[in-house]
Amino acid sequence: MSKKPLYLNAMGIVTAQGLGATEVSEVLFQDPRPCFSWTDGLIPDQNIPVGAVTARLSERDLPWPYDSRNNRLALTALEQIRPDVDAAIARYGAGRVAVVVGSSTSGVGDNEASFEQKARSGTMAEDYCFERQEPGNLSAFLAQELGVCGPSMTVSTACTSGVKALASGCRMIRAGLVDAVVVGGADSLCKLTLNGFHALEALSMTPCQPFSQRRDGITIGEGAALFLLTADPSEVMVAGIGETSDAHHISAPAPDGAGAYRAMQDALTDAGVEPSQVGYLNLHGTATALNDAMEAQAVTRLFPDGVPCSSTKAMTGHTLGAAGAIELAFLWLALSSANRQGLLPPHLWDGLPDPDLPALALVKQGDCYDRAKTVFLSNSFAFGGNNICVALRTEGKQ
Repeated sequence: MSKKPLYLNAMGIVTAQGLGATEVSEVLFQDPRPCFSWTDGLIPDQNIPVGAVTARLSERDLPWPYDSRNNRLALTALEQIRPDVDAAIARYGAGRVAVVVGSSTSGVGDNEASFEQKARSGTMAEDYCFERQEPGNLSAFLAQELGVCGPSMTVSTACTSGVKALASGCRMIRAGLVDAVVVGGADSLCKLTLNGFHALEALSMTPCQPFSQRRDGITIGEGAALFLLTADPSEVMVAGIGETSDAHHISAPAPDGAGAYRAMQDALTDAGVEPSQVGYLNLHGTATALNDAMEAQAVTRLFPDGVPCSSTKAMTGHTLGAAGAIELAFLWLALSSANRQGLLPPHLWDGLPDPDLPALALVKQGDCYDRAKTVFLSNSFAFGGNNICVALRTEGKQ
């Protein structure tokens, strides 16, 4: 199979930073800050920070069984790129357009009140709908919304879901199955996820501090990012993808970062570039002790001379199944011609490096990328040693 060049023709996004490219870019580049709110309704007897989306989402009536916050997040992102997607459907036909998206929560948060009622009274609430918490609900909803009949699937590989969807979409186009794919991810806040991470002692009770000596866990967020993926040339190209699975432990990464290193190395090989040609790396950077330690080792091994890098989770929180897609959107925004100054997403933290970690070239507010280095990478890692790195570049740049 030939490696057909593929492009991210359009991007829609919703995060705690705001809705759409303009609002998100403003916070990402001009006014970077943690976009967290405090809530006492998710963890028993705890008031914790979360990256909640506070902007108004789509208020359209959604049909059964698709009425969930998760789907509204995705719909709000989709509406931003709807003209581009509709044009692709008109050009290629509904059967040649696929939907491949990632999610880990689906609509489970909308069913939690029913679970609580069941625990109290023994009966579910009348509006309980099992189907909306199925992982496939998100892709089925988007396919129905768009009226497409190409392949439709939801990838659920925990924190790599949103960008694994991109890898699957690329394979579909290159295999000749379709001509266009709506790819990305969406995840919404829910008690199940937050209490699960709390039980693993991986949840911070304060805003996360990736790579800090004082880091003590993740801050959870929510959001969505969707792209139109085709072979039609546009500003941002999918240059390379590297995927590995080291299966070191069900929840802990391999301490030496071997799987993360190979994923980054494979992405560069797939893109046909050397480490010295990379202008920026978006770190997975969860602010857990183990993730940051292994990622720092892997990055230092691949980039011994350093590479500008940052974890944007200190702004959005860890959006789980949507994280890879959202962070890919940050690369898309940085590479876009709208980013005239060439600004990079800064690394927000307390400035206290961990002496046990290799030093990284963390981006400061106002830092710009080297215009000769327009290959950008984004890392995503997940439970079970599931690793992926994606390389984007501007069209015509090596």
